[in-house]
Amino acid sequence: MTTIADVSVALVALLHAYFLVLEMFLWDKPYGLRTFGLTPEFAGASKTLAANQGLYNGFLAAGLAWGLSLGIAGDSIKIFFLCCVIVAGVYGGLTVNRKIVWVQALPGGVALALLLLS
Repeated sequence: MTTIADVSVALVALLHAYFLVLEMFLWDKPYGLRTFGLTPEFAGASKTLAANQGLYNGFLAAGLAWGLSLGIAGDSIKIFFLCCVIVAGVYGGLTVNRKIVWVQALPGGVALALLLLS
């Protein structure tokens, strides 16, 4: 069960590393525009804000990777960062787009549940 929990935590970390790339580097590129349904004008105007948001996603990924690197001794770190992922996902779902709950909070919640059960 511990392996399944760690794999799920790693997947959440990879997901947030992907969000970092999307928001920091691809926000105003064709792939980013399609992914987020943005106009080039809006993407250009909000590029700095998106990069900041991407940086936060990078911190979440780094924290989860740190917890994973410590093995079972990193469980409290993994729990903390997964809770951060869930809170960010719920907030984003309530304030930006409900899809964020499914893309961010749900995977974080599943990983947290598996970690707590392991």
